[in-house]
Amino acid sequence: MKEFLKVGISGVRGVVGETFTPQLAASFARAFGVFVGRGSVVVGRDTRPSGDMIERAVTAGLQSVGCQPLLAGVVPTPTVGILVRDLAARGGIAITASHNPAPWNALKFMGRDGLFLDRTRAEEFFDIYHQGRFDLVPEEGLPLVETIPDPTGAHFRRVNDYVDAAAIRRRGFRVAVDACNGVGAVHTRRFLEALGCTVTQCHDAPTGIFEREAEPLPEHLGTLAALVTAHSCDVGFAQDPDGDRLAVVDELGRPIGEDLTVALAVQDVLDYHARGPVAIHLSTSRAVQDVAEKRGAAVTRTRIGEINVVQTMLALGAPVGGEGNGGVIVPAVHPGRDSYIAMALVLELLAKEGRTVSQMRDTIPSYALLKDKIRARPEQIPEALRLLRRHYEKGKINLLDGVFVEFADAWVHARPSNTEPVIRVSAEAPTREAAARLLQETHAVIAPALGFKPV
Repeated sequence: MKEFLKVGISGVRGVVGETFTPQLAASFARAFGVFVGRGSVVVGRDTRPSGDMIERAVTAGLQSVGCQPLLAGVVPTPTVGILVRDLAARGGIAITASHNPAPWNALKFMGRDGLFLDRTRAEEFFDIYHQGRFDLVPEEGLPLVETIPDPTGAHFRRVNDYVDAAAIRRRGFRVAVDACNGVGAVHTRRFLEALGCTVTQCHDAPTGIFEREAEPLPEHLGTLAALVTAHSCDVGFAQDPDGDRLAVVDELGRPIGEDLTVALAVQDVLDYHARGPVAIHLSTSRAVQDVAEKRGAAVTRTRIGEINVVQTMLALGAPVGGEGNGGVIVPAVHPGRDSYIAMALVLELLAKEGRTVSQMRDTIPSYALLKDKIRARPEQIPEALRLLRRHYEKGKINLLDGVFVEFADAWVHARPSNTEPVIRVSAEAPTREAAARLLQETHAVIAPALGFKPV
C-alpha cells in the first residue's frame, strides 16, 4: 500500500522517493519563504540519509524567493526553535520525520517566535503553497547561504543554567544512552559529560539508519536495558531521531514508560524551580496529573500536537508540561519538546532526592497505558469516530480531539494521527488486562467503518 503524503499541523511528511521528493521540499520552502517574508530562515535536520538532499532542496527554495538560509546542520529540533529566536530569523524549518521509520522524511515549520505553526497559521501557509504564485528573485538578488557556528551552544547553556548543574556533577552519574542513530549520536555524549556524567552509548553512529525502531517505546529498548545493567549505570536515556522525545530506563534495566519521563520532569520543576499550572495533552497518563495535583498544581488537557500544548502553557503561565510520548516542555528554556532539558531534569531530581530511578518510580501511582494504531484512509476516519461516539454516548465524552471517553478509573482515546494515515488509540486503566479490553472494544466498534469485521 502506497503511503499518503501527510500535510497538516505537524508539517509535511512522506516516504522519500514516493510522496516526499526534493521537488516537493523546494516548493514548500518557496511557499514558506513567501509566507514569512524576505529575511533569514534557520534550517536544521536530523541524520536521515535523505537529509542532506532535502536540505539542499530547501536551501534552493528559500533562496529563490529571497530568503537567506542559515544552516544549523544536524541538530535537535528544539535547537532550531531556539536559534530562530536568538538570531531574530523570520522562521525555521526542521527537516525530520521524528518518530517515523527511516524511509520517511518531513519538513516542520516554525514562525519567528521559534514555535511550530498553529492550525490557523498553517492553513494560511498551505494556502500560499496551493496558489503556487511565487515572486522569484533574479540572480543578482539571490541571498548567500550561511552556516551557523556552534549551533547547539546556546541551547545547552540554557539547559545548564536552568538546572542545578553543580549538584548533578557532584553525583557523577553513570548514564547509558540510546541515540537511535539520530542527532543524539552527534550531541548527547558531550552534553552529558559537561554535566559530569560517565557515558556509555549504543546505536551511536549518526547514520540515520536506525538500528532499532524510531519510537523509544519499552519494547524497542532491549539493547539499552542490557547496556544499563552491564555497565552498572544509574539511568538509561533513549532519544528519538530528532532529539525532542525521551524515554527512561531504570538502574535495573527496566523501561519505565515515556509518560513517566514527563511525570519525573513535572515533579522536579514543581519541587525545585517554580510552582504553577501544568498542561498535558489528552492521551497523557493520569500519573502525570497525579504528580502535579499532589503538589497543588491545576492540570489542563489539550488537543494532541506540540503547539497546542505550548500555546496552552504560555496562556496559563505553566512552568512545565508536555506530551505523554516523552516530550517534556519547559518554557523557561524553550517552549517546545526537548529531550535535553528532560535528561537534565531527571538527573537533577535523582541528585536532589538521593534516590534511584526505581525508587522514584515507586512514588508515582501506577497505571497501565496501552497504545495502538489502526491503518485507515482519511475518508474512513470520520465514520469510525462517529461509531465510537455513538457507542459511548451515555459516558463522559470529550470531543476536543477525536473521541476521548473517561470512566471512573480508566479512559480510552481514539483520534486521527497528525503524522501517519492511521487512527491512534490509547487506553489507560489500573491493570494491563483492563486497558487491553478497552483497546479491543474500540477496535470492534470502529471495525465496520474500516471495512473489516469486528473480532
